[in-house]
Amino acid sequence: MAPNATTATTATTTRTTPAAGGDAAHRTEHTVTVDAAPAAVFALIADVSGWPQVFGPTVHAEAEEEPDGRQTLRIWALAGDRVRHWTSRRILDASARTVSFRQVVSAHPVAAMGGEWRVEPVDGGGSRVVLLHDYRAVDDDPAAVELIGEAVDRNSRAELAALRNAAELGAARDELALTFEDSVDIAGRAEDVYAFLDRADRWPERLPHVARLELTEDEPGIQRMDMDTRSPDGSVHNTISARVCFPGRHVLVYKQLRVPVAMSVHTGRWEIVPHGDGVRATSRHSVVLDPEGVRHALGQQATYAEARALVRRALGTNSTTTLRHAKEFAEAVRART
Repeated sequence: MAPNATTATTATTTRTTPAAGGDAAHRTEHTVTVDAAPAAVFALIADVSGWPQVFGPTVHAEAEEEPDGRQTLRIWALAGDRVRHWTSRRILDASARTVSFRQVVSAHPVAAMGGEWRVEPVDGGGSRVVLLHDYRAVDDDPAAVELIGEAVDRNSRAELAALRNAAELGAARDELALTFEDSVDIAGRAEDVYAFLDRADRWPERLPHVARLELTEDEPGIQRMDMDTRSPDGSVHNTISARVCFPGRHVLVYKQLRVPVAMSVHTGRWEIVPHGDGVRATSRHSVVLDPEGVRHALGQQATYAEARALVRRALGTNSTTTLRHAKEFAEAVRART
């Protein structure tokens, strides 16, 4: 979150205990104290749709509601320098402020993973958050156990720090966060619009504001995008994003891993839906401003309202330009066929 936010202090314990069948179950515990009410902290944990804006490693998350407070989650998150994805089930107990979770489909080399969030009240109105994990590696490979343990420790510390920072912003978070969208109606096919957005490697030749773009795809549907963007004043700034692509749904989601100076978080979504005789393509942005970055970029007297307007204009201009060129591309393809 914001660089000037309080840094979380976490305590970690790790122990290994025998599990059923004689395999080794590795268990970790991470804790943090948060100067915010337990209900507010629990709400951030419960809201899966907001995880990419709160937790640094999370690129995208989706929840499918089930009976009795159960949910099936699909999660895409950074583990090291790669985006991993898995499916989990979790059970929320709002009265006890606990969330238990268990991976249903794990990403190699994880054989099994589960755990629990606990939010406990402390004297003075604050909260103590406990994050528990248990895990096993495929074939109990020692190197994989070490790799998983390092990832769990790194991500747990990062998640607790981010959770604390987000919760302690309180009402100020509403001033720092903004979500907006731009749409364009296209007399073309959804698959052609999607193809334009998916093939970001061709954006430098197709979009005037893209100076350079390097696209890598380690596995189908998970992309890493290193892009240089031209600003109206001629300056060029670099961003690095992770993208998750859903061609069957005509949706692409992304999270910037390197953001412009005034932001601490920027996530986005491209979505194409039927509309009339064609489609409607929408670009949606969710941003959390960085207070220190705002002051650095706009001056010590800058207001959050000014920063919000600047971000809205800059991102909206670029996304609308992209949508307009996607429209021209898709309509030209349709005219030829």
